[in-house]
Amino acid sequence: MTHASSRFPAEWEPQSAVLIAWPHAGTDWAPRLAEVETTYVALAAAITRFQPLLVCVADAALQAHARDRLAAAGVDLARVRFLQVEYDDTWLRDSGPITLREGEGFRLLDFCFTAWGGKFEASRDDRLVEHLHAQGVFGTAARERIEFALEGGAIETDGAGTLLTTWRCLHERHPGATREQLTTRLAAWLRQERVLWLDHGALEGDDTDAHIDTLARFAPDDAIVFQACDDAADSHYADLKAMAEEIAALRTRDGRPYRLFPLPWARPILDEGRRLAASYANYLIVNGAVLMPAYGDPADARAAEVLAAAHPGREIVPVPCRPLIWQNGSLHCITMQLPEGLL
Repeated sequence: MTHASSRFPAEWEPQSAVLIAWPHAGTDWAPRLAEVETTYVALAAAITRFQPLLVCVADAALQAHARDRLAAAGVDLARVRFLQVEYDDTWLRDSGPITLREGEGFRLLDFCFTAWGGKFEASRDDRLVEHLHAQGVFGTAARERIEFALEGGAIETDGAGTLLTTWRCLHERHPGATREQLTTRLAAWLRQERVLWLDHGALEGDDTDAHIDTLARFAPDDAIVFQACDDAADSHYADLKAMAEEIAALRTRDGRPYRLFPLPWARPILDEGRRLAASYANYLIVNGAVLMPAYGDPADARAAEVLAAAHPGREIVPVPCRPLIWQNGSLHCITMQLPEGLL
């Protein structure tokens, strides 16, 4: 099922803005709020160098606080727009809209958000797109509610009809559905001609049941950037090696192997003995740049080189993400890009 006038754009296509939600004391960030705010300030500073930023805030007091933090950091506030709306948490990749280009306009796909299979309270996050749409944030774009649990971090598109996802995540959300059924549904909703599945790859300290955006990402001109592991003593080694072999076996629509860009492996980061998921694949593409999660690890510099090779012509901007992975996600997970023309 294809819609000739409807298309799911790749992340590297021109954007109008990035959407985030500011952490506050009512979110799971509360115990380390000051620490995680440093990441949000750095992220906002990086995004606004290249394009506008939409910041969800819970109320006027949080808006004033966030504005003060951003102003103190020298962020260009002319490129920041605050949106007052309720939310449970700040993982906008998963609770935000998935935007299709439809003719001259746009369609916002509003899938069920269940906090990764009911792991956390998510009723306000599940209505985030509805509330922002009702405020007129997305102009004349149509909103389509889809009663099916799917997170933006679980899917990756090349903008040309190919979707990449993981069986582990989709099977976890929909255990009664076959791969063929899921392929058909995803292809129809997301206007894809084919769906590629990975059976291997998962990170310790990841709540999402193996979201693709922690593992493998499309890049322009038939390329795939993926998280590799070269430490044979690491618990991830066998699974990520199997994933690398799966990716190497994938073919483009015209039957060629993808150009592959393996990312380096950061040394284990532990929090009170718990392994955190320090993936370099969880980067965000914006207009003219790639914002890269940095973990204060020697591998940061090598990761930047790989991303520069995979995304030529874009500046690579590191954003400190150690505070984020304490809550089991990283840079891409807290952002959602909006295509050019939507706002």
